[in-house]
Order: sequence, then C-alpha cells, then structure tokens
Amino acid sequence: MYRPVRGVIDLVLVEASGSDVVAVEIHSQLRRVEQQLRWAVQKADALAALPELEGRTVHRLLVLRNTAATREVGRLATATLGTAYPGRAADAVAALRGAAPWPGHAIAWADVARGTARVLDRPPRGVVLGR
Repeated sequence: MYRPVRGVIDLVLVEASGSDVVAVEIHSQLRRVEQQLRWAVQKADALAALPELEGRTVHRLLVLRNTAATREVGRLATATLGTAYPGRAADAVAALRGAAPWPGHAIAWADVARGTARVLDRPPRGVVLGR
C-alpha cells in the first residue's frame, strides 16, 4: 500500500534492465543528521511500496556538496552516516557512470563552481565518510 511521506525525493534512478532503484537526496548542508536519515528511509520505503516498483531493491544515495560545513558534519557524524550509508563513494560514482553494479546505500560528494555541479570520484581530502 502506498503511503505518502514528508518531503520530496530529489531524484529517482530506475535501472532499466535490472532490479535496482536509487532514491537520491542532494544537500548543500545538513542541519539535522538524524532527521535527514529518518526522512530518507521513509522516502525509500514509500518508493518500495509503489506497485510499479514491486520486486525491486530501493537504495539510498546521499549527495553532499563539498563545503567546509558539510565536511565538518561528515567528520562529526562519521559513525552515524557511515552506518546508514555504508557503500563507498567511488563505487557509487562508478555505478552512476554505468561501470559497476550499485553498491547499496552510499554517500557521494559534489563540487559546485560557476553554476556547474561535478560529482567527485571520491570523498574530499580529510573526509573518511564514503571511503
């Protein structure tokens, strides 16, 4: 049964020939880590309940903007975020590029400069989260 949840999912990726679905949340800042995690799980669960996605595995991808503030949150909440998103960032980026299978729940990092976003191949220097 479909049950609506709070908020919106920034992007949903559906693998055309496979069984993976990825609920993508993109954040420039994280103010409440536990709340973000709870909402991300609820949104992924709501996707999994859709009849058209029956039998598919729904994964979560959190994309964080590479800023001093998000790097600091990543450092302070490494255990919490790492448990919720255990996949390696490099594996998630490879899967996004079609070069690898989806690694499960993961965090990726992105730089934004001059109006252009670029997903990083690995976490920023000094950040353990996603390694």
